[in-house]
Amino acid sequence: MTLQPVKLSRSYKFVWGIAALGTSLLSGIYGALLPIFYQDYLGLSSRWIGMASFIYAIWNALNDPLFGYITDNTRSRWGRRIPYMRFTAPFLALTFVLVWLPPAQARESALFWWMLVTMLLYDTCYTIVGLVYSALLPEVTESDAERNDLQVSSSLFGLLGTLLGFMIPDFFRPKAGGSADFLPLQMSMVAVAVIAMLLIIATTLKVKERPEFTRVDQPIPLGEAIRFTLVNRSFLVLVAANFMSILMQSLLLGAIYYMADYLLQMNTLILLACIFIPLIIGVPLTRPIRERFGVVGAQQLLLIIAGVGLVLITIAPTFLIPICIAVAGFGLSGPQTLTNVLFAQVADEDELRSGVRREGAFFGVNALITKPAQSVALYLFPRILEATNFVSRGQNAGEIFLNQPESALFGIRLLGGLIPGVALLVGAGLLAFFPLRGEYLKKIQQAVLELHLKKKEQLG
Repeated sequence: MTLQPVKLSRSYKFVWGIAALGTSLLSGIYGALLPIFYQDYLGLSSRWIGMASFIYAIWNALNDPLFGYITDNTRSRWGRRIPYMRFTAPFLALTFVLVWLPPAQARESALFWWMLVTMLLYDTCYTIVGLVYSALLPEVTESDAERNDLQVSSSLFGLLGTLLGFMIPDFFRPKAGGSADFLPLQMSMVAVAVIAMLLIIATTLKVKERPEFTRVDQPIPLGEAIRFTLVNRSFLVLVAANFMSILMQSLLLGAIYYMADYLLQMNTLILLACIFIPLIIGVPLTRPIRERFGVVGAQQLLLIIAGVGLVLITIAPTFLIPICIAVAGFGLSGPQTLTNVLFAQVADEDELRSGVRREGAFFGVNALITKPAQSVALYLFPRILEATNFVSRGQNAGEIFLNQPESALFGIRLLGGLIPGVALLVGAGLLAFFPLRGEYLKKIQQAVLELHLKKKEQLG
C-alpha cells in the first residue's frame, strides 16, 4: 500500500493564513515602531533601552522553551495547542496596547519601567500564540508541498499584516511640523489589537489537531526532551542560520522609518513598496524554486540574493538604494516562507528518534536562541546612532532634524544594509551543513508516514 500525506483544502489553507494576518499586524508595528517611539519620540537614552533589552533577552531565554515543553505535554479534550492560542489572544491584544500608553511627561526611569514591563507581558502572550501557530504546521500534514502551501498562505497574509503594520502607524505617528499628540496613534493601536485578536481566534475555530498526536503520543520527561533537542544536528544548524535571519529582520524593520525620514527623505510607503512588492511576488515563486533545488537549497539561494541586496545599500548612491531594497525584498521570500518547512522536516526526523511529535520544544528552543537577536538589534540602534552623532527629535525640541551629519547617515546604512546583509550571507553558509536533503530526507519522510499509520491504528 502506498502511503500518502494528508491533503488540505483551499478553504483550510485560506483560513490558516488569517492568524498570520493578526499576529503580523502586531509584530510589524511592534518591530518598526518600538525603537523610534521610545528613543526618537520620547527621548529615552540608549543606556535605558540597552538595559531593557538585556532583561528582555533573559526573559525570552526562559519563556519560549518553557511554553514549548508545556504545550507538547498538554493533554485535553480540546487538544494540546489550540486552547493556548485561542484563550491567549485577548491578553495579547491588551498587552500590545499597553506598550504605547506610557505615562505622560514621565521621567526616564518611569519610561524605562513602563517599556520593560509592557515588553515582557506582550512578548509572553506573543510567544504563546506564535509558538502554537508555528508548531501546528508540521502536525497537520507530512507533505513538504502542503506545508509550503500553508506557509505561502501564511506568508501572504503575514506580509499584508506587516505592510499594514508599517502603514497604520505612519498615518497616525507625529510628523515633522505637526502636533506631538500621541492620542491618534494610541487609538489606532487599540483598533489594531482588537482586529488581530479576532483574526487569531477565527483560525482556531477552523484548524483541528490530529488525535493521533494528542491522544496516542505520551509525554516524555523534561531531561530526555532536552537531550533529544540538543543532540539534533539538523536543528542546531537550522537554528543558527535562523538567528541570522531574525537579526536581519529586526534591524531592517527598525531601519525603515530612519531610511525613509533621514537617508532618502521620501514617503515611507514608497520604500515599503520597494520591499513588499518583490516579496509578495517571491512568496509563491518559492514553490517552483523549492521543486528545483529542494527546500534547503531554495532557502540558501534566496538568502544569498537578499544578503547581496542589503550589503549593496552600504555603498550604493542614494537614488539606487530603493533598487537594492527591491532585490533584497525578493530574496526575503525564502526566510518568510521556507524556514518553518525546514523546522517541520526537523520535527519529522526527531519523531522517528523520540517517538512523539515535539514541535513545541523545537520552536521554543529556537526562540531561546534567536529571540535575543531582537534584543541585539534593539541595542544596536541607539548605540550606533549615538556613536555616529545622530540628532533625535527628543534632542531637537520634538521636531525632526533632517540635516543629519554624514556620519549619522552612514550609521543608518549600517543598520539597514551592511549588518543585516552580512547576517543573511552567514546564514546561507551555515545551511550548507544541514543534513536533511536528498535520499536521506526521502527515507525520513517515508518512515514518518508509516509511523503515523501505526498511531492512527492505535486510536481504533
